[in-house]
Amino acid sequence: MQRTLLKSKLHQARVTEVALEYEGSLTIDRDLLDAVKIAPYEKILAANLANGERFETYAIPAPAGSGTICLNGATAHKGKVGDRLIIFAFAGVSEPDVAAHRPLIVRLDENNKPRR
Repeated sequence: MQRTLLKSKLHQARVTEVALEYEGSLTIDRDLLDAVKIAPYEKILAANLANGERFETYAIPAPAGSGTICLNGATAHKGKVGDRLIIFAFAGVSEPDVAAHRPLIVRLDENNKPRR
């Protein structure tokens, strides 16, 4: 048996762009994806702290170091520039590994840089 557990979390990511005319997804700075081991096109869940909206989509990489967090396509209706998001990724963990599992969590500052 496997349990679905939190694998990764970007906490307090600020929306920097909104692009309605796009296929859809959430564009995220490649450095941030790498920091929490979210792969391009991996399924993610996002929660908007400003309005309570939650949405599932997939991650696409923005240039490394750009700080980009962009709501694309239909997700553009779920928030606006400046809103703070919590971005989650989950993984199946086998029962014997559940007790030792620890998610990767990165808390971000107002410029989408990891807090130290």
